[in-house]
Amino acid sequence: MKKMTLLFSLCALPLFAQSKAPTAVVERGAYLVTVGGCGDCHTPKTASIEPDRARLLSGSPSNAPAPSKPIKSGEVVSSAGSTAFHGPWGISYGANLTPDPETGIVKEYNETSFIKAMRTGKTPDGGSILPPMPWDNYAKMTDDDLKAMWAYLQSIKPVKNKVKPPVRAKKTG
Repeated sequence: MKKMTLLFSLCALPLFAQSKAPTAVVERGAYLVTVGGCGDCHTPKTASIEPDRARLLSGSPSNAPAPSKPIKSGEVVSSAGSTAFHGPWGISYGANLTPDPETGIVKEYNETSFIKAMRTGKTPDGGSILPPMPWDNYAKMTDDDLKAMWAYLQSIKPVKNKVKPPVRAKKTG
């Protein structure tokens, strides 16, 4: 019986082992995501305009209406929860940064493509990351900092939320 228990324990061990990043790296990532203001555009707000902790970094709600068109050329209008923006570039929606496999960041990104996007402002499919995302600020971060951010994003609760695709402004002229 002891051999059977030991055999089961050894076989089951990989199922329970977690291949998560070291705690210090995840904590550094949490710090960087917080001071970087990622939640400002990627976390839906409650009715009292507080960040909705249950939907942390889950992006613009799929059922939220698009922000209205700006009245004057060059202006920017945000949605009520500040997770979607209408400006000269078109309409952008805060992405779902949670590790939900169907609707989150891991559907299109891995650590390498995340770092590349933060460096170049290009999504894995070659599209441009639209304003107000300040990717050019994140481009100045070290690889270790961007890896820490990625590790943190992989550690948070997955939230199923399919964010609408951006609507790019039509070029004139």
